[in-house]
Amino acid sequence: MERRRLGRIGHHSSVAILGAAALWTSDVEEASSIFELAEAHGVNHLDIAPRYGNAQRVAGPGLAARRDRWFVACKTMQPTRDEARADLEQSLSLLGIDHFDLYQLHGVTSVEELDRRAGAVETLLTAREEGLVRHLGVTGHDLGAPAAHLEAVRRYDLDTVMFPVYPRVWADPVYRAEAERLLGHCIEHDLGAMAIKAVAHRPWGEVIPPPGNPWYQPHTDPALIARGVRFALSTPGITGLCTPGSPTLLPMVLAAAEEFVPMSEAERDAAVRAAAADELIFPLAAKARRP
Repeated sequence: MERRRLGRIGHHSSVAILGAAALWTSDVEEASSIFELAEAHGVNHLDIAPRYGNAQRVAGPGLAARRDRWFVACKTMQPTRDEARADLEQSLSLLGIDHFDLYQLHGVTSVEELDRRAGAVETLLTAREEGLVRHLGVTGHDLGAPAAHLEAVRRYDLDTVMFPVYPRVWADPVYRAEAERLLGHCIEHDLGAMAIKAVAHRPWGEVIPPPGNPWYQPHTDPALIARGVRFALSTPGITGLCTPGSPTLLPMVLAAAEEFVPMSEAERDAAVRAAAADELIFPLAAKARRP
């Protein structure tokens, strides 16, 4: 699998980043199998969080033995200094490691939310000075994420951003303009930019999500999965994509990433046109639905 330099961090991460939301309902044995599958495809970057169900507890037992081969990123949604510190320390303890390669403010989708996290930012900056985290970033899952992330990287010394990149959201001209502005800043300042929701289709709506699926309805057709993967990885400035929270889809997403061929501009435009009629999966507060 292709590896790309994660901005000024300098780590060459696999273009597919193992999204630990896939471990939400897993046990230790299944988590070990998922790690082995990811490694077989050349994945070397893990993205995990306290809010991902069982993920931290089941990933911990197998992570120590492969720690030297994996770039480990975690995150917190806590707003205050003390709460964020408690999150960080608990995550390190559950995963059985002594530092994170990347630690991120999770779920920042507005400047107001960024303001609310000022205490957490203090914790992150202190943790970096202490060596508990090596690098810092910001993530967000909603339409306001790109603008909020641009303000975050201008305000603080952050190394990465992570936000939605998929054909339907690119059909929103306001979102696309803000996302491209953010990516231009990342390129100019050598920051890592990671995509989420690459294989998103639409909200679940009234459909009851099957077990083992993310909060949005993903594409399940291998051709459309490959289209989403190719679209995200062909977006200028994007260094990798986080795999969706579905153990069932993971093999197809990893295969698509391993077989990645860049999209032409014409192909990207066609993907956006084909997805334009799909319902957006955002706003998250109104449309997110877990199995």
